[in-house]
Amino acid sequence: MKEPSLKDTSLGMMLVLSSTAIIVGAVLAGFFQLVSAKIEANRLEEERRAIFAVIEGIECDECYEVITKDIEVDGKVKPFRIFRGHDMEGNTVGYSFIAEGPGFSAKIRMMVGLNVVPDTLSGLRVVEQIETPGLGDKITKEKFYSQFKGLSVKPEIEYVKNRKPEKANQIQAVTGATISSRAVVNAINKNIKVVLKALEEEEFKQSQIEEKF
Repeated sequence: MKEPSLKDTSLGMMLVLSSTAIIVGAVLAGFFQLVSAKIEANRLEEERRAIFAVIEGIECDECYEVITKDIEVDGKVKPFRIFRGHDMEGNTVGYSFIAEGPGFSAKIRMMVGLNVVPDTLSGLRVVEQIETPGLGDKITKEKFYSQFKGLSVKPEIEYVKNRKPEKANQIQAVTGATISSRAVVNAINKNIKVVLKALEEEEFKQSQIEEKF
């Protein structure tokens, strides 16, 4: 009687399955790394374009720098980035930061611009969203964006429904997409406090350095 080959035994089958799993896993890991790198590159490029869109007066990639502050969120300390834009002479022309919060369908992520005197916004660009087409995704349209240019953040931003804004800190919610509009407003209000505090600390630190010289 012919002896069974190794591949026909339980041990052989296990070895074949294990080898296959290792090979497939390695291929998937390599593919994931390749895709992840591309996704990250696209994300950074989207951020870069958004920075230029919300800070007026910057003309080159070297015309903004990142200020990183450690903040506590839900009991955990994490880095928070603020982008400082400056002109060719090095004069500050504005700031921007990423704000995000839950929308109707998923997380909404946006770049928010602040004027040099940071009590009004200089612009808004949504960089990530999957809101309802034709309704919630109107938060990515210029008509919605234009409401944030020059918008006061003191007191905090408010939204109104089915009527024109009457105050310097109000925007009109997108008709039929109040949840998406509210998500944008809430995310900005939540993050603006962190940004203003960080900028005050940065200004104080800079004044201390200047006094030494």
